[in-house]
Amino acid sequence: MQIQLNRSQLIALILIPLLSATLLFSPAIELLSPKQVYSALLIMSGMVLFATGALPDFVSALLIMVLSMLLAVAPAEVVFSGLTSTACWLIFSGLVIGIAINETGLAQRISNRFTRHLDSSYTKLISGIVFMGVVLGFVMPSSVGRVVLFIPIALAIARSCGFEKGSNGQIGILMAAAFGCHLPTFAILPANIPNMIMIGSAETIHGWTPKFAEYLMLHFPVLGLLKSILIIFIILKLYPDTPKRNSEQSNQPILSKTESRLLLIMVTTLAFWMTDSIHHISTAWIGLAAATLLLLPGVGMVSTKSFNEKINISSILVVAGLLSIASLINYSQISTLAGERVLNWLPLSYGHDLINFFSLSLTGMFTGVVATLAGVPATMTPLAGQISELTGFSLEAVLMTQVFGFSTILFTYQSVPLMMAMPIAGIPLHHAAKICLILSLLTVLILLPLDYLWWKLLGWI
Repeated sequence: MQIQLNRSQLIALILIPLLSATLLFSPAIELLSPKQVYSALLIMSGMVLFATGALPDFVSALLIMVLSMLLAVAPAEVVFSGLTSTACWLIFSGLVIGIAINETGLAQRISNRFTRHLDSSYTKLISGIVFMGVVLGFVMPSSVGRVVLFIPIALAIARSCGFEKGSNGQIGILMAAAFGCHLPTFAILPANIPNMIMIGSAETIHGWTPKFAEYLMLHFPVLGLLKSILIIFIILKLYPDTPKRNSEQSNQPILSKTESRLLLIMVTTLAFWMTDSIHHISTAWIGLAAATLLLLPGVGMVSTKSFNEKINISSILVVAGLLSIASLINYSQISTLAGERVLNWLPLSYGHDLINFFSLSLTGMFTGVVATLAGVPATMTPLAGQISELTGFSLEAVLMTQVFGFSTILFTYQSVPLMMAMPIAGIPLHHAAKICLILSLLTVLILLPLDYLWWKLLGWI
């Protein structure tokens, strides 16, 4: 029997042996123990499988977890940590909330209000969704919460515009919602977890805390506004389509009792998410409480039938597999090895501002690959004092270069909100992976030089 491989499978079949051979015959192999070598090979293979979509995403996830156990590279509590993580429960909560928003008609109502002003043009529609996501970043300090609330509305917008499931238009709208409410918002101080980790560690270690306005002025024009424009450009090129105007948008009755009840639950959930620094309850458990309430007979809006039909276990497995890769990176101490040698490898020297800026920004980006986004400030903040002495940059400037690093995502597993968005949207992960790679390349080629010039103009370097 002859097995025919598609394009993605051929690419993976070439890349996995090529990257493995590169590692095995490189000087870096001498720094790794046998278990770390197995871990590194599994991590690289997993990245390739998820990035190319060579296998169904949940099969890739299971394959990485099974091989990790068979090769004994980490204990079960590390390999399967994704299944017990808050991210998986946030996915579950998001799926339940999404079902409720759709079945009550609330998502359709909100989408009709939105699309009546934007559905005359696909460019206007995609731009409006991206910038709506950015605006949410100013009022809702959690990408996870923004994804959970925005994706179901984006699904309804796609339906209102006549886009079928799996069409370019539907995928484009969902990618605009997912990327718009996440990546540009790294330029807004309290909008994402890595930002907050950087603030906390900078204050603890170096006694410095950035102000909201100076952070926004430094990062938002390039990493917020211009990156939003790049996201719009990429989506329009990859997923061109034409919306159909919905003539039934104008006259809508007032909110039904069911919609009002759901809106009350959502507003309460949002309020608890926005005040988590006061009550210290995890966003996952707040979301799970809301999902449980929505499932209660007589109170909730999600029937047993809808739950059984629309909650897809494969999405949970995908997130578990991606988090397993992140756990393997941390457990194998690959990120620690990289962090210890980063100063020796970087071409840092006093007076060479351009090279120093590019080196630090790109180091932050690649640190995110081996330590995930939250690992960038955890790895680089302790080194800021030494880097400041080597480069002549101020301590504050060195710390701020991290933002380019953790706002530039090469692979989807680095970002929990992106991993959450895809299963909630029902979109294969390789679409997000493709946008991540293209956006990262354009960010380095276009936005990094512009970011340097902007910093120079503001007098930061």
